[in-house]
Amino acid sequence: MAHAIIDGVIDVPRVHEDMPDFAASKGEDGLIDPKSIAEMYFWLHEQPRNAWTFELDLRPYKEPW
Repeated sequence: MAHAIIDGVIDVPRVHEDMPDFAASKGEDGLIDPKSIAEMYFWLHEQPRNAWTFELDLRPYKEPW
């Protein structure tokens, strides 16, 4: 069992179709690539037993903190 938080807009065609100005304003690394989400879920499944987590937060790189 795991808890994954996807805190951002996922870069799918619908975002570019319905909100083109918003998508463009995010620029490179401003939206979350669905392939990256899949890779993180797979990593969560395959993670090493000696450094374990059950929670994963995914955010765009450009998120201001």
